[in-house]
Amino acid sequence: MSLRQDARVLWTLLRGQPAGGSHAERLNRFYGPQATRYDAFRDRLLHGRGDLLTALAGYLPPRGGRLIELGAGTGYNLGYLGERIDSLESAELIDVCAPLLAQARQRWAGRPQVTVREADATRYRPDVPADAVYFAYALTMIPDWFAAIDNAVRMLKPGGVLGVVDFYVSRTHPAPGRVRHGTLARHFWPAWFGHDGVHPSPDHLPYLMSRLALLRVDERRAPVPYLPGLRVPYYLFVGRKPA
Repeated sequence: MSLRQDARVLWTLLRGQPAGGSHAERLNRFYGPQATRYDAFRDRLLHGRGDLLTALAGYLPPRGGRLIELGAGTGYNLGYLGERIDSLESAELIDVCAPLLAQARQRWAGRPQVTVREADATRYRPDVPADAVYFAYALTMIPDWFAAIDNAVRMLKPGGVLGVVDFYVSRTHPAPGRVRHGTLARHFWPAWFGHDGVHPSPDHLPYLMSRLALLRVDERRAPVPYLPGLRVPYYLFVGRKPA
């Protein structure tokens, strides 16, 4: 992907997320102009999504299984399951951003087990509890992320799993065994991403670990397009709802 092809996405990012209106309205205005180019650029920015979906697949029933993605955007992430999608009982893709959901509907047209819904991740509830729910770079974009996590846990069946991959920064004094980021990183990344409505937090990971039985947590860093030498912190979490 060339700089010329990325130009529209980069210009939108430089302008930042518009102010005013509801959360959904701000997302629509921000992502509408870049919806068709969204995945090509984010594929080099949003690392660990394939690892998360591979991990979740290991906790689904061998045949069937109900899967929900909250903040699904264009529906790109579900594709990391590959042929495993065909054996799912259902996969629901939930978001409030209409331009991105239009891309998801095109992507998954003709796959009857995949449903795309325009709904709020903090309030949507499925008719049947899910085996697995996940957020892939969505929690940092949801203003009431506490409610989004709580709602995700409620929609899981007992023993179901919740997976998250997202940007973050550590607390000043993280729990023993957790990564500690330097002062510059803890201030730079929230300021950098906040301009576009993305808010890396020191509290997401501790809250997830307080709500679910830990199955896996990785703390990593990844390169950022057009920022040579910088590596952004992100985490991968999988936890189980108590039976």
